[in-house]
Amino acid sequence: EVHIKEPIEKEVNPRLLPGELLLCEASTVYKYIQEDGSNRGTCGKLVCTNFKIAFLDDDSASDDNEHQFKNKIVGENDITLQCVDQIYGVYDEKKKLLTGQLRKYPEKLIIYCKDLRVFHFCLRYTKEEEVKRIVSGILHHSQTPKLLKRLFLFSYASAAPNNTGKYRRNQTVMFDTLEDWRGELERTKGNVKYKAVTTNEGYRVSEKLPLYFVVPICISEERQFTNFYHLVNVFLQIWCWSCHNGAALLKMSAFPKEQDDSTSQTQKAFLDGIYKTISKPPYELLKMDDLSSSLPSLQDIQTAYTRFKQLFLIDNSTDFWATDVKWFSLLESTNWLEIIRRVLRKAIEVAECLERQHTNVLLIEESATDLCCVISSLVQVMMDSYSRTKSGFQSLIQKEWVIGGHGFLDRCNHLHKSDKEEAPVFLLLLNCVWQLVQQYPPAFEFTETYLTVLSDSLYVPIFSTFFFNSQHQKDINMSGESLKTQSGPFRFLTVWDWSVQFDRKAQAFLNNPLYAEKPKPDKSQRKTARFKHQRQLSLPLTQTKSSTKRGFFREETDHLIKNILGKRIGKFINSSDEPPNSFREFYESWHSKPVDYHGLLLPRIDGPEIKVWAQRYLRWIPEAQLHGGGTIATAAKILDLMEEVQSLQVKMDEEHSQA
Repeated sequence: EVHIKEPIEKEVNPRLLPGELLLCEASTVYKYIQEDGSNRGTCGKLVCTNFKIAFLDDDSASDDNEHQFKNKIVGENDITLQCVDQIYGVYDEKKKLLTGQLRKYPEKLIIYCKDLRVFHFCLRYTKEEEVKRIVSGILHHSQTPKLLKRLFLFSYASAAPNNTGKYRRNQTVMFDTLEDWRGELERTKGNVKYKAVTTNEGYRVSEKLPLYFVVPICISEERQFTNFYHLVNVFLQIWCWSCHNGAALLKMSAFPKEQDDSTSQTQKAFLDGIYKTISKPPYELLKMDDLSSSLPSLQDIQTAYTRFKQLFLIDNSTDFWATDVKWFSLLESTNWLEIIRRVLRKAIEVAECLERQHTNVLLIEESATDLCCVISSLVQVMMDSYSRTKSGFQSLIQKEWVIGGHGFLDRCNHLHKSDKEEAPVFLLLLNCVWQLVQQYPPAFEFTETYLTVLSDSLYVPIFSTFFFNSQHQKDINMSGESLKTQSGPFRFLTVWDWSVQFDRKAQAFLNNPLYAEKPKPDKSQRKTARFKHQRQLSLPLTQTKSSTKRGFFREETDHLIKNILGKRIGKFINSSDEPPNSFREFYESWHSKPVDYHGLLLPRIDGPEIKVWAQRYLRWIPEAQLHGGGTIATAAKILDLMEEVQSLQVKMDEEHSQA
């Protein structure tokens, strides 16, 4: 089945980006088609550059691949170095994790990716020298600790300075200027009680804080304000967002545990003064919520996700059907869905304080840059319809995560410095937002495909968005020495410029054609829409055609079951900590009314409503695919239909004007 002669005659070279260098390559490598145990595959060349690992075969040379959704930067057979999760070698049919220097080189290489792809490369027919070079090259460049300046981000920015930094800022608010913060205060009507401050210009107060941020007016006028920051180097009551009724969401980092008495007394005196001021009118009552005690730790989140992703890193068909029998018990034992449920529940509690109790909420966490970001972002998505538009959601990520100081570099472990710091905090947010998107599709201007692509972009090091720990770290590295002679500072790309990765046709998949732009005043229409939505959420488990694949209990292992993942697992998720009555009352009274897609949105969080994000986690497993293409096929059909309607409208307008 493998034709060797032709590909060897026709030399296939990798397409290199500006600043990308070919480091090592190996010919006559077979890439297995991961479908069954028949070892079928294609022959080609495996290469490693300072940006990616790529497999090149005949198809790579031709542009005839008619993919409607094609990434311009990362191809189907490309793995960016940051996307590599683990690498295994196969020696005499035994799988072994590869690390460090190798004494013996494997006959087969298995690469597990962070976007859950699995690549199998056979090196049995490759020259021994090339095997040594490619295996050690891939291991070295993707697994060993590296310096920040060695990231491809800098090579790309120095080689293509003219193409970067051209993104039109009017689409997404970047929150790197004072005007951006003032604009947000004005938009949320928070400027009556809160003020954007320039206290940290030049990072003279703290490197952890952004250049500009918002605090209560009474604090900004305190003379002790800057002294206090110097003293304890913590976030203090930084404003996130204001509700329509004036109540605000604030965040603050917890005080260092080990400190001397004089420091703690100063803190206490200062805080007492602050609370006395902020608890009086015009400020609302203040409720504090320590997230480190009410939510799982980062270690728990990392452990749960590590277990969870193993369910989707499937080597072959046999493994798939073997795990399928225990699917629900395996899923439950990971605890990942339960963590998502707890996070959503916490966001609803905060929303209740702001919306119903008119109370300010102060989120507290050790650094205020992890779970604080998750909860504050979720609350805004639930309460502010602007955050459910594409530009609004992107501005939210900029404000709370990028400028807010989330340590993307450490949490994604981009530099392979320390596994202890790694935790999928941003992925947790995207998983929670996906629950809302799939429960209330018309409320969001973006699609689940947008969220999937955003999660993939975490590992594409040509954008600076997800490759720094803070605004300060980015700023000091922008003006650094370049790899070539560089005039002026580096100009990095932002991930929000989707034209870098996708052409216009592909970008259409990121936008929801059924987004309800204006709320419909007709109540009967709203009720009907809601009823249909509930019907969709309870697809029957029976009446499905049994699978032709071999597996235990054919009806049980039907491919459809994995696409209605959440349905049965709900029986196993029990609400161990039942919410208090006021919360339950707020939750149930909201769900008893018709949905206003431009008002408050509360996710359904009881057991079976929390589902697995099937598009992200099951997209590479052929056995789990839905015949007919599922929601993405429906979306494509609707887009085609809309284009047709628009072109007909144009024709009608032309006819009308001629008449």
